[in-house]
This record gives sequence, C-alpha cells and structure tokens, in this order.
Amino acid sequence: MSIATLPTTGDASALAAALDAAERLLAGRRIAVLTGAGVSTDSGIPDYRGAGAPVRHPMQFSSFVSDERARKRYWAGSHLGWNHFSAAAPNAGHRVLAEMEQRDRVSGVITQNVDGLHARAGSRRVVELHGAMRRVMCLTCGQTFARADIAERMTRENPWLDSPDGLHLNPDGDVDVDEVEHMVVPDCTVCGGVLKPEVVFFGEFVPTSVFQSARSLLRGSDALLVAGSSLVVNSGVRLLDQAVKRRLPVVIVNRGETRGDARASLKIDAGTSEVLTALAERLG
Repeated sequence: MSIATLPTTGDASALAAALDAAERLLAGRRIAVLTGAGVSTDSGIPDYRGAGAPVRHPMQFSSFVSDERARKRYWAGSHLGWNHFSAAAPNAGHRVLAEMEQRDRVSGVITQNVDGLHARAGSRRVVELHGAMRRVMCLTCGQTFARADIAERMTRENPWLDSPDGLHLNPDGDVDVDEVEHMVVPDCTVCGGVLKPEVVFFGEFVPTSVFQSARSLLRGSDALLVAGSSLVVNSGVRLLDQAVKRRLPVVIVNRGETRGDARASLKIDAGTSEVLTALAERLG
C-alpha cells in the first residue's frame, strides 16, 4: 500500500505525487466510485465522523416504529434537516464525477449519502445504498410521497417548527425541543399508516435489490475509487472486499483514517473536491 498525505497547511508536491500515483492506477480503466459524507461537506452538509464531529444519537428503526414520542422527535429534527438538505447545492466534487461519467471514465456512483446531490449534479447511474431523503414511504401500504409535499404538510400543521423559538439545530439535523406532545406527525393519506423517509435507519438492512445494483456496477468496472467515506458502514466494506478479491486497483480519498486503508492500492489523505477535480483533468 502507498499512503500520500496532504497536510492541512497545503503541500503541492505531496498532492502532485499522490495524483501521479492515482493516475497510474486508474488511467484507461472504467472506475466505480463509492462516496460518503466527505463528498458533501463542501456543500455545507456536515461529516459526522471527521475530526471534531459531534456525538451522534441516530434514530433506531425499532424505536421509530414502537415509540410515538420518538417519532415526534425524529420528524421535528428531520423536518429542519430536510430544509438544510434541500437548500444545499452540488459542489465541484459532485459535478466532476458527473462529467467523468459523461466521458465514460466513471461507470457510475454508489453513494452512502441520502442528500441526492449526485443526481442533481448530473450523474445518471447512481445507486443510493442508504436511500434518499427526498422520498417518503408508508410502512403499512407502501405508498410513496415526495418529501417536498410532506414538508409542506408539516409546515402547515406545525407552524412552530419554522420558528427559532425553543429550537436548536445540531450539526446532524437533530433538534432540541422541550415539548413535542403537540407535534403533528404526518401520516399516510391513503391508509393512515406510519410514514418514514426512504432512508436506512440503524437496525435496518440495505435492501437486497439495492445492494445487487451496487455489486453489478462494481462488477462492470475495472477499478474502485472511494471518496469521502471512512468505510465504517458494512455495506461499503463489503464492496471494498469484492474489489480487493478481484484484485482491482483501489484508491481511497478521505481526510483521516478509514477501515480500508490497509487494503487500498493508494490512500490520499486530502479533500475530495480538490483531488477529484485534479484527477479528472489528468484522466482526460
């Protein structure tokens, strides 16, 4: 393994050497890209596992379905989180991956993010491993809804959510609310069932069909580029395992350590937007 480190103060020679190595590994190959939260930080969406990240208290699926108060708290925070997500715009990293796909350098993007920014940047083949915040589904009848429509309902039925009084938005979209007893949680307009964003909660598994799509994308590629993921989540590690088993070149671009560093062909410790942009220029 080769590790190239770009200090936070900026080291042009170290970055150039890392890009030279990445170019040798990836040139002439169709690249599958696996992205994580680090790709979206330049769009203003926090990375929850980076240095100095706050302690997370993610919603457990079992709590969501069994505890009405937990659902109220989740939907309050999620509503404000949606306002943040929907206001974010694709950054240079998202855009350059879409351009590389158009030039047939990238075979597609497998993302652990739920912000939808890859599709908005123009990527055509995107596998959303953990779902997407822009969709909501009924756990009873399976009806799906656009998140924007649900957000309109929530604003209308809970006008206090759009007021800063008594609310504190944390970096992960969670919210500190003193009282949620009067919170009106959106229900399914078809059957009255429980609604849940189409994202994978802790305690849930990535749907088999979604993971098979990710495997298929990787199977049709000649290399794996991991960008902005610490590879903590098992779905990403399983894809890395398959790439290593096939002896594909694996390049990881991420600030800080990842679970895949010891098995990567090359690890570049730097920001994703700058590295992806420079790498795209080198790959033509």
